[in-house]
Amino acid sequence: MFTKGKLAVMILLFFAGIINYLDRSALSIAAPFITEDLELTATQMGIIFSSFSVGYAIFNFLGGVAADRYGAKLTLFVAMIVWSIFSGAIALAVGFTSLIIIRILFGMGEGPLSATINKMVNNWFPSDQRASAIGLANSGTPLGGAIAGPIVGFIAISYSWKLSFVLIMIIGFIWTIIWWKVVKEKPAETATEKKDITTEAAPREKKPLTFYLKQKTVLFTAFAFFAYNYILFFFLTWFPSYLIDARGVSVQEMSIVTVIPWVLGFIGLAAGGLVSDFVLRKFARKGVLFSRKVVLVTCLLASAICIGLAGLVTTTFSAVALVACSVFFLYLTGSIYWAIVQDVVDQSNVGSVGGFMHFLANTAGIIGPTLTGFLVDRSGTYTAAFLLAGGLAIFASLAVIRFVRPIKGSIVTGKDKTIAGN
Repeated sequence: MFTKGKLAVMILLFFAGIINYLDRSALSIAAPFITEDLELTATQMGIIFSSFSVGYAIFNFLGGVAADRYGAKLTLFVAMIVWSIFSGAIALAVGFTSLIIIRILFGMGEGPLSATINKMVNNWFPSDQRASAIGLANSGTPLGGAIAGPIVGFIAISYSWKLSFVLIMIIGFIWTIIWWKVVKEKPAETATEKKDITTEAAPREKKPLTFYLKQKTVLFTAFAFFAYNYILFFFLTWFPSYLIDARGVSVQEMSIVTVIPWVLGFIGLAAGGLVSDFVLRKFARKGVLFSRKVVLVTCLLASAICIGLAGLVTTTFSAVALVACSVFFLYLTGSIYWAIVQDVVDQSNVGSVGGFMHFLANTAGIIGPTLTGFLVDRSGTYTAAFLLAGGLAIFASLAVIRFVRPIKGSIVTGKDKTIAGN
């Protein structure tokens, strides 16, 4: 699966994901310290969590367009520099307003990551390896979330929460230097590589971007991705505070406990694409989307049930175990949304359509954290927030079954010809 060039791309994308979620998770880990130092309410903290997704969602789409137009290598290089700068700038925040501004700009920097990963995978890997490649490349993100707790928690307790953001910024700068020197936009077109890249299930015929943006398959895949992100942002932003406020867990214990769901998420994200590609090879006659939908629907439903139950149990152990299972099943679907885009979109539009889908999905990051903060302030508990996250994912799973289908008029070849024009 991996030539020398592919391996370098995969390793650096993997580490980009680690840095991305280390940066992103740092605020939720440091939130109890920031809330106390800057005298913020739960609603204000929810707005700050959500402000990240304002910039992030917009640049999901713009980053995808940039990856198609200027190349994924340059787009990700610039994005890493920008988000690293504004990750470090958190240390300069003096209040509610300044935190919002910094987080919006930070989100703008992180926005292009997933679309550029999708574009790089499309450039380097054939169709029957792409879900696996996307899953492995993105599996660094939950690992970044896993190490954020111990690292940021230790630095915040031992020194200052501000120092952790500065150190994370430096790590990002180091990555950009290696990325620019090592990675190429596309492999050299040797006979072997050219055969790999052109044997794909996606349409050969170039369609205008607007054609794809109106397709039910794209829109309802984005809706399922919205539900995925709603659960993910709920966990990413509020779970540490939930452990401290509702369960009485100390900051030290919280820093360790939050590692458990992230580790399971790492396993799930790495395995999800492999499972989907395995099902694709076993059931090729059923069409390429069959393997994607089997994994997506089954695992998103399981994640929904677990997160809903986590809000009803009475013990800390049960809540953590259920959230960990929810994150595991959730991340099993993580590569599938992107694989569907690869399956139904021509190569010249993969970045833009993937970015558009990611933009719609990440409006969940704007709505979810603020709504959770509001519910917590009004009800005094987290139960309603857990149930809402689970219910939304159940509804999205049913929508995928009904509406995600091959796009009419797609031109495909080889073993995937059975899906054309259905």
